[in-house]
Order: sequence, then C-alpha cells, then structure tokens
Amino acid sequence: MRFDILTEDNYIFFAIRNYNNPASVTKDDFFDDMNRFKYLKRLLKKYDQTGDLKTHLIVNHLIILFNTFGEATVPLLLYKIDRSLFPVLKTFLEFLDRLPTGVLKNTSIDSYAEAELSQL
Repeated sequence: MRFDILTEDNYIFFAIRNYNNPASVTKDDFFDDMNRFKYLKRLLKKYDQTGDLKTHLIVNHLIILFNTFGEATVPLLLYKIDRSLFPVLKTFLEFLDRLPTGVLKNTSIDSYAEAELSQL
C-alpha cells in the first residue's frame, strides 16, 4: 500500500505501521492513542472559535503523539487537522522543534499561541 497521500482508506494502516507503544497490548490501546488526534483537533477548534488556548494540554498531547507515532505524527496531523487550524498547529510544532523542513512553509504562525508558548 502506498502512503504518498493519506486518505480515509489508508491513514489507519499508515498509523499502525508507524505505531510504537510497548505498553499497548490491544487494539483498544491503539485506538485510544489515535483518539489523541481527535482531542487535539477539538482543542485547536475550541481555540479558533473561543480564543481559549489550552497550551499545556496541547503540548502534552503532541508529545505523546510523537512518542507513540514518531515522525509519522506530522503527516497524520496534517491529514486529521483542518487547514484553517494549520497556523496554530505550525506554531506548536515549531515550538517543539518537530516541524520538518519545508512543511507548512507558506503557513504563518499564530502570534497569540507563540506568545503563550514563550511563557512556558
């Protein structure tokens, strides 16, 4: 199976292929970790709609995702997160120094999120 472009048909296979969580023993554990993408999307949407930014919680989710999915986290995030949320996502990925070179290069960063992250 090719993973050049993630689709509804192949993103789960891509995630499974890159999943690395020694504590996970069931498929429910895998899907619990996959739900972090949904939680992260929800937190970013809440910030976009209300201005309420849960900086620590977002950073924690991102760290756990990178620990369990490694470098596959970025493509999975780009597939699962709405384009309108890319500026704030880019800000967090740059803060964590996890944004690959050339990815989201035409996307600006979110100045409020950047200011909040600089206080950590």
